[in-house]
Amino acid sequence: MYKHILIATDGSELAGKGVAHGLELAKGLGAAATFVHVTEPFPALAWGGAMAGYVTGDELVYYEESARKYAREVLDKCKADADALGVASNSLHIENRTPAEAILDTARTQACDLIVMASHGRRGIGRLVLGSQTAEVVSLTEIPVLVVR
Repeated sequence: MYKHILIATDGSELAGKGVAHGLELAKGLGAAATFVHVTEPFPALAWGGAMAGYVTGDELVYYEESARKYAREVLDKCKADADALGVASNSLHIENRTPAEAILDTARTQACDLIVMASHGRRGIGRLVLGSQTAEVVSLTEIPVLVVR
């Protein structure tokens, strides 16, 4: 059925449930897994006020180094979990992209036939205010998506 599963994670506890579910599915199907962690662009414009749009080099470097370190930790744990279950896997850290965009591109370029991701399942105003990367992926892909809540 599924041969290559893309498992998206942001390293949160909820995403961990998605990773665990995706890995169990991959194990049961004998599928390979690709883990993806996305780091969004530095939010310089979100500051507002007189400093809007201004970022010192040190702040940007710190943000990028911290993001890479965190991604490495998250993806190393995913890889260890996959190895423990005997699931063949690889991992990717995508930088300076929105999560939905990076997940969709990765699923296509890696020839994945299923995307697994977690979602809080917010509705109404909560979804509008917070946005939903999962909803965006579901609405824009032709690849099946398994949403873990």
